[in-house]
Amino acid sequence: MPMLVIEGNFRVLGARPDGDSVRFVPNDPAHWDLVPGPHPVRRTTTGSAQLRLDGIDTLETHYVPAHGAELHQPAPYAEAAAEELVRWLGFLSVLRDGHGTVTSSEPAATAGYVLTRGADVNGRCVALVGRGPAPAPSGSSLHVDVPLLRQTANVHQLRRGLAYPTYYTKLYVDLREEMTAAVAAARQEELGVWPLDQTLSGAKVDGLASLSESTVLLPKLFRRLADYLTLGGGDPSLGGFGAFLDQRADRVLVVPRGRFTGLSTLVEVDGQSVRLTVPPEDLVFEER
Repeated sequence: MPMLVIEGNFRVLGARPDGDSVRFVPNDPAHWDLVPGPHPVRRTTTGSAQLRLDGIDTLETHYVPAHGAELHQPAPYAEAAAEELVRWLGFLSVLRDGHGTVTSSEPAATAGYVLTRGADVNGRCVALVGRGPAPAPSGSSLHVDVPLLRQTANVHQLRRGLAYPTYYTKLYVDLREEMTAAVAAARQEELGVWPLDQTLSGAKVDGLASLSESTVLLPKLFRRLADYLTLGGGDPSLGGFGAFLDQRADRVLVVPRGRFTGLSTLVEVDGQSVRLTVPPEDLVFEER
């Protein structure tokens, strides 16, 4: 899979890194302009930009629904994923305030690189993340194979059971399959979120409080439920959730079936219980 290589530094001070996103500053900020695709990378005047780790999704630490207050998924697992990412990147000590903002880090920055094919609609660079020297000159294109993928934080988070697989159409099949193998191993060993995961078995959701405090499920499904319940102004009924998903129009490829469908056709609601009917590793979402 050909990807752009950008070498630089990860930084967490003053930011709120979670288990699948962190800030990155290229050695040459002009390399952000080389990122392909219709969406430019949103960066600060110093060249710092937010990364979204490709192919994975960790429990939310600070999600804000439209017109709603900030929410999170069960804190022990969301925070564990965030702590593991910064540790893996080489930060030896990270202190946060009550809002999750890093107030102190040692060291101030760590060296690494990103491998990317584009940015998302919010201007975040969607990337595979590596530490240490880049495997090719910064600004060049590199074929990313499975051995190189195994060296990334993306696979590390999946292998530790701290991330869900959440694939999009730009990620090649061989890389998806390697990520799925990491998921299968973590699930078999009951690591991280997997012993409590309710994505397929069904989660009882009777309001935003239960969604944040006790429900462990695929973060994308959490975000859709949080948006829906916030829109309902406190009404816990899930009776209209399917119609809400239809309006969101998330298109997804069901790999075993070989066809695209809407996310609403893959979500089952039974009273106050909601579940995904297809394992998340069998889905490939269409990038917006």
